[in-house]
Amino acid sequence: MWFQKFLLTAGFLVLSSASAVGQPEDLKLGDTYIISRDHNRVFRGSHRIYVRKADGLVEVKYCNRSYWVRYATVAWTQLEVEQDYAVRVEFNWGKGWRPICDHPEQQVTLRDLGISEDPRVVIQNDGPTIDKINRFAAIRDSFRQKKREGPARSFHDE
Repeated sequence: MWFQKFLLTAGFLVLSSASAVGQPEDLKLGDTYIISRDHNRVFRGSHRIYVRKADGLVEVKYCNRSYWVRYATVAWTQLEVEQDYAVRVEFNWGKGWRPICDHPEQQVTLRDLGISEDPRVVIQNDGPTIDKINRFAAIRDSFRQKKREGPARSFHDE
């Protein structure tokens, strides 16, 4: 009997936690996000945006304020709007989500960032693929020996 109650309780906990995944309440308190909502203002998804520069981020301006975002974030906003969802910059003060800026997709586009690729490709690669340096190829090339015109006189020759 106790084992059945245990299984029922465990199943309920798993189901209740699974249904909460992806809700805006799961986002960190005090952080800024671009949030997508449907016509009923139901949360669809989000991307975090930053107020400081970091590797892999590009500077953008939403409502005359600088933020740092991933290229994939700009591409994602464009795709969300194509699907007829509303996106805006929002901040959580601990008492709910406060809108900061409407229509970020109209203020910064991939084209504004010099990217002409399809937004889906940018999201898949988490950035533009044009002129992207392959780290592993660069590391491999740094270990290759330089070609010599003749044989080495000793192992000390470089």
